[in-house]
Amino acid sequence: MNTDRRDFIKASAIITLGAATNASKAESLFGIQGITGAFELPPLGYAYDSLEPFIDAQTMQIHHDKHHLVYVTKLNEAIEKEISLKGKTLEELIKNINGTPESVRGAIRNHGGGHWNHSFFWQILKKDTKPGEASTAAINNSFGSMENLKKEFEKTALGVFGSGWAWVILKDGKLLITSTPNQDNPLMDLPTGQAGIATKQGKPIMAIDVWEHAYYLKYQNKRADYVNAFWNVLNWDKVEALVKG
Repeated sequence: MNTDRRDFIKASAIITLGAATNASKAESLFGIQGITGAFELPPLGYAYDSLEPFIDAQTMQIHHDKHHLVYVTKLNEAIEKEISLKGKTLEELIKNINGTPESVRGAIRNHGGGHWNHSFFWQILKKDTKPGEASTAAINNSFGSMENLKKEFEKTALGVFGSGWAWVILKDGKLLITSTPNQDNPLMDLPTGQAGIATKQGKPIMAIDVWEHAYYLKYQNKRADYVNAFWNVLNWDKVEALVKG
């Protein structure tokens, strides 16, 4: 075999391996573990300043590189303490909080929730997108109009006491709005109807992080301004895909 052919085969093998690794990394966005078996911080997927002027670059860098990383690190530490949880995907952990061993249940709920919520949040942020046909139809069917959706969503986001999230979820073919405290989310099998717990459970298609670290550097205590600016960076392409899927 000549040198050129040998080098070509070697390069092809590297490219193939790289493609497989990248595919695995893409899946890791919602909790597929890396080579070591531990959860990994997913890449943001775009430049820190991509959402300027609505969300500033410094906030995005600190939010992703610092805050999100802590959730991933603490989640891995909790799993190391409970061997029965090793090998489970993030969604398997999140959807079975009540079945998690009590010794690590709080850590899985808080840090697993934080990892899932932020991984989801990065995906639904992008400027200059517009609602698609499926999402527009679902919004009109569920809320009557886009304006009604925005009004109810903003009301819910502003009504979160302290830290938490506001969500639009899909359940039984309808869109619903709910909120969760801290790092809870509507996928968790937590009791509904209790103080502080999401009153509705379903598939998230939209969310806003209303923890102060998500907006305080730019908006200080003006959460309403941040929530209003959110519509300028909502990735409607992703919302459309989630509604269809």
